[in-house]
Amino acid sequence: MLLDFEQPIAALEGKLREMQQLALDSQVDVSEAVTALEAKIKALKKETYANLTRWQRVQLSRHPERPYTLDYIEGMSDKFIELHGDRTVADDKAMVGGFAELDGRSVMFIGQQKGRNTKQRQFRNFGMPNPEGYRKALRLMKLAEKFGKPIITLIDTPGAFPGLEAEERGQGEAIARNLKEMFLLKVPVICVIIGEGASGGALGIAIGDRVLMLENTWYSVISPESCSSILWRSWDYKEQAAQALKLTATDMLAAKLVDGIVKEPLGGAHTAPDKMIDTLRKTLIKTLDELEALPADERISQRIDKFSAMGVVVE
Repeated sequence: MLLDFEQPIAALEGKLREMQQLALDSQVDVSEAVTALEAKIKALKKETYANLTRWQRVQLSRHPERPYTLDYIEGMSDKFIELHGDRTVADDKAMVGGFAELDGRSVMFIGQQKGRNTKQRQFRNFGMPNPEGYRKALRLMKLAEKFGKPIITLIDTPGAFPGLEAEERGQGEAIARNLKEMFLLKVPVICVIIGEGASGGALGIAIGDRVLMLENTWYSVISPESCSSILWRSWDYKEQAAQALKLTATDMLAAKLVDGIVKEPLGGAHTAPDKMIDTLRKTLIKTLDELEALPADERISQRIDKFSAMGVVVE
């Protein structure tokens, strides 16, 4: 899948493949031309991805070939044991979690999971959890706290499921309870936006000691399309909405709403998923080492202070 702004790069890469094939077929030495074209492609990639608009970052965050939550968990850790159900209603397939070993230490992974094809997307409800998904997440967090294990949440959702049945079962209450309980967890909590971070659906598992964003992700109270439909009664203004929302990782870091940005491979996480997974693994290990060195009371105090300071204006 190619995005609009990637077309010029794809055209040059097509020429490069033709040139390499010509060299094979005719035994003509075109090494200098190949080297020059490769350098041109690399320079164009750097220029393109360094100057993406906010809407283009949103497009990259939704790329269907990006690694999803289970890809990261299985790639970063060993002995993953998925745990199911909220012990009340059902097992929400849009929210996954369980214990695993990360660099020899036992941790609890929790995150939203999307699907790669139509059947998987329906099974995972397009990564939009119901109330039982958030209650399952809280149950797993409390289980991790009971055994003194760090918690890592991976956020990738277009929002909590907005259906009538979700509201009937207490969607708002489930998310609000998670917010309250996550502030007081005694174990280290790291939250990472790996794709889309939309509204309360993302925030419901995003209260942590460290909140990180991958380079080409977004985090906002509303999606650009929904914002456009409210303000302009049309989705046609989604690019302007994205620009106004200031929802990219760089924007969030500048506003002190997240604690760090995890660099992606040139072209996005989907271009080199193994490299991206390894980069995040190293970042998580380093961050866990820092957090585990702090006493629990100090971590909780810093966590509360950090979120309490958001949105406060001092004249």
